[in-house]
Amino acid sequence: MDEVVKIINDIKSGNIKPIYFFMGEEPYYIDKLSEYIENNILSEEEKGFNQTVLYGRDVTIDDIVGTAKRYPMMSERQVVIVKEAQDLSKTIESIEKYAENPMPSTVLVFCYKYKTLDKRKKAIKLLSKNGIVFESKKLYENQVGQWITRVLQGKGYTIEAKANAMLVEFLGNDLSKINNELEKLQIILPKGHLINAKDIEVNIGFSKDFNVFELQNALGSRNQLKAYQIVQYFADNPKDNPMVVTTSLVFSFFIKLLKYHGLKDKNPKTVAPILGVSPFFLKDYDVALKNYPMKKVSSIINTLRDIDVKSKGVGANSLPNHDLLKEMLVKIFN
Repeated sequence: MDEVVKIINDIKSGNIKPIYFFMGEEPYYIDKLSEYIENNILSEEEKGFNQTVLYGRDVTIDDIVGTAKRYPMMSERQVVIVKEAQDLSKTIESIEKYAENPMPSTVLVFCYKYKTLDKRKKAIKLLSKNGIVFESKKLYENQVGQWITRVLQGKGYTIEAKANAMLVEFLGNDLSKINNELEKLQIILPKGHLINAKDIEVNIGFSKDFNVFELQNALGSRNQLKAYQIVQYFADNPKDNPMVVTTSLVFSFFIKLLKYHGLKDKNPKTVAPILGVSPFFLKDYDVALKNYPMKKVSSIINTLRDIDVKSKGVGANSLPNHDLLKEMLVKIFN
């Protein structure tokens, strides 16, 4: 994130490079950076003749170079943005000739998503020498909560730990999806608001009482009544609570619990990052650790694998998901 801020601040101060090559597994920052360049380098009057957006699937490297070598019209610069540049992966390295001597009056931007160039190759070295190469890496799930907090602080909001953890639990590390939900909250809630679990439930659609990590909490504490109530809610609302999501997250919980059992050092500061969980949820694992011996956890994991196979229609005689979820609970609690 600091590197993204630096690139934007350099552009603001007039330190604009002739080539920007944005690549990597996380599309969010690639989109944000290219969007900033698209919106801010040229004035509205200049954009008409001097801003071109190309798509990798529709052009060749020669087409891009030909466009980049044009002179701007009544403007100091022209901007050429190549979106979905990963569709040019077979020929992308042939950009090295242009990268060796880029047009100083052109700002050429590549949005190369979900992939990276080999950093040992000549192309990437020339792009780095005469421009900016930025690799947008996926955040680990245990880093996403901090990212949410920072984004909201920048917009004048704060968020409770549980609400933050709910977003991470349900949306994972898809920053674009999370950002869309945060923008929705910013439209609805006033600046300075402390976002809580109720805000998430009402405005984003996650139930604060009947969701997968409340089920996880009920399982960990062996609260059978609550677990069966949540499973009933899932059965009544299958579109919002797909079976495959439920079983995969419960499976993930017990896999992490098994890993927790195997740790010699159970210091909370080291455990949370090793398990890849929010520190907010670590107490659930502490409770579950006491309630489920390692041997039982191993048995539960085998049960969940079996339930997952049955949910996909293998050897289950088309049992409804409700019955499978009940079977899952019976085998976990007994």
